[in-house]
Amino acid sequence: MSAGLVYCDRDGRIYYDDRYEPLADGGVVREVEADELIPAPPGTLEMILPGRRARTTRGSLRGKYAFAAILPAGYTRLLVPAYESEGDAPALPLFGYTFACAIDDELYVAAMKTDESEDWQPRYFAEGELETLLDRRIAADPANRVLAQVALCSREYGCFTAQNVFLERGEAALPVSPKCNARCVGCISEQEPESGLESPQARIAFETSVDELARIAIHHLERVEEGIVSFGQGCEGEPLLRSITIAKAIERIRASRTNGTINLNTNGSVTGGLERCIDAGLQAVRVSLNSFRPHAYAAYYRPIGYDLDDVLASIRLAVQRGLRVSLNLLTHPGVTDDAQEIDAMTAFLREVPVAMIQTRTLNIDPAWYFDAVGRPREPLGMRRAVAAIRDARVAVGNFTHTH
Repeated sequence: MSAGLVYCDRDGRIYYDDRYEPLADGGVVREVEADELIPAPPGTLEMILPGRRARTTRGSLRGKYAFAAILPAGYTRLLVPAYESEGDAPALPLFGYTFACAIDDELYVAAMKTDESEDWQPRYFAEGELETLLDRRIAADPANRVLAQVALCSREYGCFTAQNVFLERGEAALPVSPKCNARCVGCISEQEPESGLESPQARIAFETSVDELARIAIHHLERVEEGIVSFGQGCEGEPLLRSITIAKAIERIRASRTNGTINLNTNGSVTGGLERCIDAGLQAVRVSLNSFRPHAYAAYYRPIGYDLDDVLASIRLAVQRGLRVSLNLLTHPGVTDDAQEIDAMTAFLREVPVAMIQTRTLNIDPAWYFDAVGRPREPLGMRRAVAAIRDARVAVGNFTHTH
């Protein structure tokens, strides 16, 4: 089984050419191995990389532009495309670029399946179906600004947790904070002007109220017996900067409903704020980070007023207090699987037994990310990184699980 090149022309047309063997990038540019490839799963998106020549075992190819796949949820990528940028190459939008090739005229990707959930499969709505759901729910609570925000996210960005508010299923979004204490290189809701990129999502522009948040959460839990309501979404900054509001909302929710799970997605930067939320009744927390090494963490998050030690302290606190703790690990081949990174990660996981690591594809231009955090000294492969997590007796997945 040999890999053939998939490439795009200047107009975005896609071609397969088995005369050329493509190279992949896993921190080191190399040939792909057969056991790193699977047939492209349903929901895979195809993406041209403009201004970037495809790299092959015979060099980079003029006029043949690099191709990438965007994986559906439930898969972890193993390699990114190898390419050579031309001088006028535009900035790449914030997507999770995955190596892809052709085998027997079929598209294959460098990925492994790491989770499965019907609630996170690609969603298809009949014409007007989603709009009808949004209008009906908003009509029942027209003054709720949070509801208006998650309606925007449902309609414009296809956010599953936002849509769940209206579908009355699974994990429902509760955005709360317009401000952040990190300046993530790959932030999806607020890019700096010099980045050359537009933010793919609009960040919530107001401080949500206890009453607005509680009304949505109570409505959801009334209708979804084992539902989850989650503070901290992609359309906001850091929720722990509003821990007082969150704690009061949790108390209001629990005064009305005892079922379901109250979850918080956070960067874990404000340990005292997290403790306040736990005291109020928070049951689960998902802490996001890209690395267990201070340099790599700071290079991506560019934190303001906190550092990786604060994040790790928050994780320890949540585990000690008995919460279900997941880590939202922003993975990237060549960084997540660096030998030093795996050592730092497993040392922490053996000390602090979190329930799960959710491997999340870091949406960023690979060259941009390597420029920020550096190339690896010894990349061992993403399969080794995932195996190391499991060896530390931590589950690997991609979705929120309540048990």
